[in-house]
Amino acid sequence: MHTRLTLYKRISSARDSGELRELQVEMIDRFGLLPDAAKHLFAVAELKLQCNALGIRKLELGENGGRIVFEAKPSIDPMAVIQMIQKQPKLYTMDGPDKLRIKVPLPLPEDRFNAAKALLTTLTPG
Repeated sequence: MHTRLTLYKRISSARDSGELRELQVEMIDRFGLLPDAAKHLFAVAELKLQCNALGIRKLELGENGGRIVFEAKPSIDPMAVIQMIQKQPKLYTMDGPDKLRIKVPLPLPEDRFNAAKALLTTLTPG
């Protein structure tokens, strides 16, 4: 139990993708191939790093869509948000000055994960 908690803490406090990869390699060396739950944990940690770098405070996606809450001065490409809304106004709307509402059906967890990755890629500047 102590080892597991220590590893969770190290994953959540990783500062960049390289540190996450090193930790993943270390865990594979110590314990063998990672179970799906551990792979998902690393994938979520990677998404959190991307969100932090872009100035996203919160990214929530559920079966019926979700929202992105931005910090006061995010590092995103504002034109990317505007284009998303203009191209698909039924799927994306601003909900106040700092929230992007996402109205996309995402029934499966892998749909939500793939949508999160795609959104973060779209919002990443140039």
